[in-house]
Amino acid sequence: MTTPQLEDVWRRESLHVLAALLRRHGDYADCEDAAQEAVAAAAEQWPRDGVPDNPRGWLIRVASRRLVDQARSDQWRSVREQTVGAAQPADAYVGPAADEETTPSSDDTLLLLLLCCHPKLTRPSQVALTLRAVSGLPTGAIATAFLVPEPTMAQRLSRARNTLRDSAVRFEKPTSEELPARVAAVLDVLYLIFNEGYARSTGDTLLDTSLADEAIRLTRQLHAYLPDHDEVAGALALMLLTDARRAARTDGRGDLVPLAEQDRSRWDAGLVSEGVALLEKVLPRGHVGAYQLQAAIAAVHAEAQHYEDTDWAQIAALYSMLDQVAPSPAVTLNRAVAVGMSAGPTAGLAALQSLLDDASLERYHRLPAVRAHLLEMSGDLAEAEQQYARAVELTSSRPEQRYLAQRLSRLRERGATGR
Repeated sequence: MTTPQLEDVWRRESLHVLAALLRRHGDYADCEDAAQEAVAAAAEQWPRDGVPDNPRGWLIRVASRRLVDQARSDQWRSVREQTVGAAQPADAYVGPAADEETTPSSDDTLLLLLLCCHPKLTRPSQVALTLRAVSGLPTGAIATAFLVPEPTMAQRLSRARNTLRDSAVRFEKPTSEELPARVAAVLDVLYLIFNEGYARSTGDTLLDTSLADEAIRLTRQLHAYLPDHDEVAGALALMLLTDARRAARTDGRGDLVPLAEQDRSRWDAGLVSEGVALLEKVLPRGHVGAYQLQAAIAAVHAEAQHYEDTDWAQIAALYSMLDQVAPSPAVTLNRAVAVGMSAGPTAGLAALQSLLDDASLERYHRLPAVRAHLLEMSGDLAEAEQQYARAVELTSSRPEQRYLAQRLSRLRERGATGR
């Protein structure tokens, strides 16, 4: 079994494995450690012995044995071993208990997401820890999503685990009072998983369809569970409208095709219709949240038959509303693009000004990439060239690197010919 195959198994099974361990053993940090040790054992044994018929059961069994071994060596051995042993014999993984834990359960999946977003943690720590638990994303990818250095994210994850352990947190179903905040955190987790699948932050390929599909699947389940939750519907609409472009986003070589050059006939009309229908149902109901606004922006793009037909003024207005509801550097950056397209590049560059001194964006490749685009539009080719070169240097995505390098090359050709 190759590393990518093992990663695919872990993505499919991680939620169920961790849910089973948490139900039996309770301590998040111990359960996550045991699950990771089981994956390491799989990486060593499966290439040699073959993939077991029931990978999930194998992972739960091995992880449970690790927890039993840990309990036996702990100073509270007698109490903890009785608790663990009552739930799982160390030498067997058979019978009804095994069937119970290895049967797929959407309730388990949603419950685990809600459990990991524990109120003992801050929102960023909830989202980061849950991302790590349910998606298997490396720390570097999570750090990129939060625009922080990898060591900072590693420390944040470690502190979150320690907080749960020191607080002796028990993972129980959230109360009705806790549910809204936890759902909001879960939506952030699912959208970040989707984003990493839609545009990978590192690696040789732009797309990770398994991640994007999993995020959509889980958001569909959450929507089925909470059909009247407007932001859940908004998040699902956003993912569907964005994912509708999937087939047009790369060419035959896997290189990035920008929005302006995409063949819109290849966009998935069914996903567009479903996303728009969700929006039309929830937008008239009242309060409009961040995911509904982002979905509305995606719908404006979807409604334009050609790139030239895009209503950039409406998109800029929606980003201004989003900036009021959920301000962030990414929102400012995207609004600057829309302003540049609707009011001209000078206005777009002015909208970017507030980000230039933001230390958190120092190594974020999209900032120089957007500046380069707007500078090129304004005719400042020399400065645009510098910004494209900076963006190429910063990105860890090979497809984005190749795309930006092509833009840089074309710009240099224009400068050489004086056109």
